[in-house]
Amino acid sequence: MTNNTTMFRPKRAMVLAAGFGKRMRPLTATTPKPLIEVSGKALIDRNLDCMAAAGVETAVVNVHWLADLVEVHLSRRETPAIEISDERGELLETGGGIVKALDRLGPDPFLVFNSDSFWIEGVRPNLDTMFEAWDETRMDGLLMLASTVETVGYSGKGDFSMERDGALARRAQSKVAPFVYTGCALLHPRLFEGAPEGSFSLNVLFDKAIEAGRLFGVRMEGLWLHVGTPDAIPRAEAKIAESAD
Repeated sequence: MTNNTTMFRPKRAMVLAAGFGKRMRPLTATTPKPLIEVSGKALIDRNLDCMAAAGVETAVVNVHWLADLVEVHLSRRETPAIEISDERGELLETGGGIVKALDRLGPDPFLVFNSDSFWIEGVRPNLDTMFEAWDETRMDGLLMLASTVETVGYSGKGDFSMERDGALARRAQSKVAPFVYTGCALLHPRLFEGAPEGSFSLNVLFDKAIEAGRLFGVRMEGLWLHVGTPDAIPRAEAKIAESAD
């Protein structure tokens, strides 16, 4: 997608971890969804370990539901360094949560992870593929996408179609799109210029970037695991065990 000779590597990232986890009930009545374990490791640690391996130095984590438990858990980590964006007073959704944390994320492009999904790597680390594809002159956002029909724990109709150059378009109504957003993105702070105030979905800004021709995607290798409901946990664990054989 780009001919950059020097691969950009973001030093900062955000983990969206403030939701109620309603679809994960009853487990989330006492355990926040980011701390739900899959094969002995909390979901949020799978995200943070992936970031650390890619060179991320600081991760901003927003908290709301059972926030104290998330903070205590994260206090035990050494890398990446953790900063908390406190949303105890008001849950701001994906877009509003990032806007609140922008001052912590700095002036450079940064990673965003949803805390309820991760992937089993293919031949090459997927974040390296994403960083190599990043082109700041053309992009305000670069999303990691998975094949809609080759996932675990996802049963939707997909999110995007993608051109050969990676440019994205939304799924047409009543159609099945070939790609689903994995919850991992590389975003430039300028994407948030003129953003709404308060609580709003990141999709609002994705749609704005699509209209401007500045939202792109990269297809991941390996297998995407979406762990949004209790029954997705054993399915994900089975795939992890299978990949280790």
